Amino acid sequence: QVQLVESGGGLVQVGGSLRLSCAASGFTFGDYVVAWFRQTPGREREFVAAIRRSSYDTSYSDSAKGRFTISRDNANNVLYLQMNNLKPDDTAVYYCAATGSWLGPLPTSSWTYHHWGQGTQVTVSS
Repeated sequence: QVQLVESGGGLVQVGGSLRLSCAASGFTFGDYVVAWFRQTPGREREFVAAIRRSSYDTSYSDSAKGRFTISRDNANNVLYLQMNNLKPDDTAVYYCAATGSWLGPLPTSSWTYHHWGQGTQVTVSS
């Protein structure tokens, strides 16, 4: 049974940092493209960052570029998102997601990901 469990969310002030984690189980984590998305009420799920098995291949949204870093630990089946210089617009529920091996550019559409965690709330106060 595929499971993705996020942790590390919370309340932080503008300019602060958080590191999200996503513990994966039930599938061969190292073979999958994994990603972070976020969602606020009334809006569609928004792509944040994705990473292939090789940690050298990553993709970021424009809003995440330069502030967030996605990484993975294939030995321990964990996905991370280091978020720095947080802004109020970063407030959202953050989800990790997984799809299979993927040829071509890393996917940024939520419909391409088959497995999802339950989400962790990140709130940035001004």
